[in-house]
Amino acid sequence: MDIVAELKKGNRRAIARAISIVENNEKEAKLIIKKIFKSSGKSMKIGITGPAGAGKSTLINRTSIELNKLGYKTAVLAIDPTSHITGGAILGDRVRMTESTDSGTYIRSMASRGATGAISLSLRNSIRILEYAGFDPIIIESVGAGQTEVDIEKVVDITVVVFNPNTGDNIQTIKAGLTEIGDVYLINKSDLPGSNQLFDSVRDFIGMSEKNPIVMLTSAKSNKGVTDFARKLEELMKARKKTKVKEEESRLDSELRDIVLNNVKSKVSTMLDSSKSYASYLKKVRSKKIDPFEAADKISKGLM
Repeated sequence: MDIVAELKKGNRRAIARAISIVENNEKEAKLIIKKIFKSSGKSMKIGITGPAGAGKSTLINRTSIELNKLGYKTAVLAIDPTSHITGGAILGDRVRMTESTDSGTYIRSMASRGATGAISLSLRNSIRILEYAGFDPIIIESVGAGQTEVDIEKVVDITVVVFNPNTGDNIQTIKAGLTEIGDVYLINKSDLPGSNQLFDSVRDFIGMSEKNPIVMLTSAKSNKGVTDFARKLEELMKARKKTKVKEEESRLDSELRDIVLNNVKSKVSTMLDSSKSYASYLKKVRSKKIDPFEAADKISKGLM
């Protein structure tokens, strides 16, 4: 199978295989990306994040159906947390999103595998594969808290933060590291008690910020407000396309730096493994003859 040709046709088996390659086989992944790179960077990317239990997967299921009704071809990359013990991931999002696949949505769960902020190292290239296969927009769901949600903003055009009334004290919820990244803030599960109070709190403490984000009430379970949310996303996507070229340049700068730093780190690690100088300084640190900072400075000067 010519995997690149099949990707262009939107062949779902080819898409699944290509994403598995970029997750597991760096050498083959480079060959695929080299062939499709020129066509990348055109699709809109929507990050949907927030505390666990906010109802993100069900919301994405409903939202992708509405976006497809509006004429879009939606794909979803759901990033699941990886177990530090077994290396496995939950990968349960597809179970909660089966309804949207009937309307044409492509869904793929990806394990974070310990990448910073749970943003998988293969995420950028998985996005490129979906772009090449004709999907636009691409929704990225992150699972976790704190840095996970902040980091996802680096790879998307639009960031959506989802809260629900069960996440605890309203003010404390709003301080959970999410107050500056959202273009849209959703109070999901709005049929539950406390949703209106949380909506007021978010609007008062976040809605008046310089970014002037949108604050909405939704209930994925009853499909309340989801159509309006999808239409609001469409408005934002049309607006962001005007500045997309500049944003893409910034992302490529960030990606190139990441790749270079990873390459350098790998090369330096290999050099240290076989360095007699490093072994000597390590012995001195272990015997407390020299502190780690002084040893590191001397080792670094030797390498450069």
